Amino acid sequence: MIEYERRGLIGLAGVPVRRPERRPLRLPIEAVRELLVPTICVLEVFKRVLQQRGEDTALQAVALMRQGRPVDLTFPIALSAAKVGHELRLPLADSVILATARLFDATLWTQDADFEGLEGVRFIAAGRTGHRANP
Repeated sequence: MIEYERRGLIGLAGVPVRRPERRPLRLPIEAVRELLVPTICVLEVFKRVLQQRGEDTALQAVALMRQGRPVDLTFPIALSAAKVGHELRLPLADSVILATARLFDATLWTQDADFEGLEGVRFIAAGRTGHRANP
């Protein structure tokens, strides 16, 4: 299974538009049947796009996200996120995203440097076409 961290979804949804460093994220995100979408990502994407582009564009962005499989923040995910966040000193949303990926045995694709080097993460540095995997 594939899970996308919010920055990949924002790139595909059009914010920012046509950035070449987001291109490596397109292939995995197009595998919609395997795509897990933590609901905290929906919150962050909608809020960010709403701030930058307005409500209509924000609704379009989250409509794209609905093509994947939404994953609600459950009690087990919350507890796991608290542990992961504490151990790795991650921000709250990042902790939830990583915990969700790990509980579903999913690969997390991201350009967020907070995740670089973490197990189960495919980190794609902004401005690069390759990626580093940490299976």
